[in-house]
This record gives sequence, structure tokens and C-alpha cells, in this order.
Amino acid sequence: MTHTLHGFAVQTFVPMLQNLSQNLDKAAEFAREKDIEFSVLANARLAPDMLSLIRQVQLSSDHAKGCMARLMGAEQPAYEDNETTLDELKARIQKTIDYVEGAPVDAFKDAEERKITIEIPNNGMAFDMTGVEFFRDWALPNFYFHVTTAYNILRHNGVNLGKRDFMGHAVKYLRQTA
Repeated sequence: MTHTLHGFAVQTFVPMLQNLSQNLDKAAEFAREKDIEFSVLANARLAPDMLSLIRQVQLSSDHAKGCMARLMGAEQPAYEDNETTLDELKARIQKTIDYVEGAPVDAFKDAEERKITIEIPNNGMAFDMTGVEFFRDWALPNFYFHVTTAYNILRHNGVNLGKRDFMGHAVKYLRQTA
């Protein structure tokens, strides 16, 4: 079986973004049951110096679409970062899923060796990596960090989430052993 960077990227980002969207649905249900405005959860943080749930969702989206664009050698689609409601966050996630799923396989030709530079604003430094190094060492860790932090913000605020909500897509591999 041949594995491609395109396949790994799509098969990683799409299910995790779908789980994130479903977790937002659970958060909305929790807010309704507890008579809490969704904005309370949307603006929640794990610590005062950490970013809010809204920003974690936006950054999850940014890392998925940014990874795909860089691996294709394309310009990253710009989203406005103006979401405030559940529907807006879910629409952003869906737009990101559509972008990831719509990435043409042939645009990933030579992606593994493509030179990718990540400039660090305001300090004159940059990371230089190959496509596979970027995917493994930059894009995936950052994506998972923000998806996990979004999950943790919701969990910390009482939303009834478990491990299956974080990685429910893996249930397809589950089998009875006895």
C-alpha cells in the first residue's frame, strides 16, 4: 500500500475537524441545558494568558488549510477570523474541511521535498524545512495542539466530553476480541 502526504493530511485533518465540530454541538447543548450563553464557552480559556475557544478553533482551521496550501505550493486561503457564534465556528470548520478535501492529489507532486519556510514575525528568524519535515514537525503538532486545547476548554467548563469525542473516528478500527 502506498501512502502519500496528501492522503495523510486529508485523513488526519478531516476527521479531527469533524470531531471538533461535533464537540461544539455538544457545547451548545450543554449551554442550553445549563442556561448559559454560548458566548461564555466561546470566550473561555484554560488560563488567563491562553487563547479563547474561538481562537483555538480558528487556529485549528488555519493550521489545516495552511498545511495543505504550503504542501501544494499555493497561497493559503484567508479567513477573516471574525467568528463569534456556534454557527459561524461550524461554518469555518466546514469551509476548512471542504478546502482540505478539495486539494487535488496532483498538486502534492514533490510536496515531500518542497522547501517550506515559516517566518517568525518581528524577529528576523525563519524555519526552513522540507514538506515532510513541515508536515511532521510543524503542521501536525500545531494542529493537534489547538484541537486538543479546544477540547480541553470545553471539558474544563463542564461539557460532557470523553476520549471518544476527541478521536471518535478511530472507533472504525474497534473489534471484539473474545
